[in-house]
Amino acid sequence: MTPKLRTPVPDITADAERIESIVRREAPALLAYFERRSTPHDAADLLGEALLIAWRRVSAVPADEQEARMWLFGVARRVLMTSRRSGVRRQALTDRLREDALTRPPATEPQSDRLREALASLDPLDAEIIRLLHWDGFGLGEIAQHLGRPAGTIRSRYSRARAVLRAVLEAE
Repeated sequence: MTPKLRTPVPDITADAERIESIVRREAPALLAYFERRSTPHDAADLLGEALLIAWRRVSAVPADEQEARMWLFGVARRVLMTSRRSGVRRQALTDRLREDALTRPPATEPQSDRLREALASLDPLDAEIIRLLHWDGFGLGEIAQHLGRPAGTIRSRYSRARAVLRAVLEAE
């Protein structure tokens, strides 16, 4: 009978204690690293991201204290670079959206004061259903999903809101 080969089971407790020790020792220096390169608010978020990566990749952290420190700072550098790239992309998107908002015609609203007043007289949810259907182009099923309500409820509220609008507009 041949002996069964066993795959070594990682010692999770030892890994957790080791990474906890490294984090306690290096977290203040990592936070200072991030603070010198970003805002204080962003520094805390960046530190959290770097520590999360360290916990997830605990098996990759070198055993030697100095190498572990260098490894952590390498992670911190990559987190910072990723954050900066994301910030550049986010700013470019914001600029494009701002430009688009400034160059496109304004959203269409009811031209009639009577219709605006009639909409204002409706229950806010009913008025939102009317707007989503007629101005934003959603179907009743999509509106139900968007508002987190049953489709039957949205259909009946739409029917009632439409009847109220018709009655208000015909009364004037």
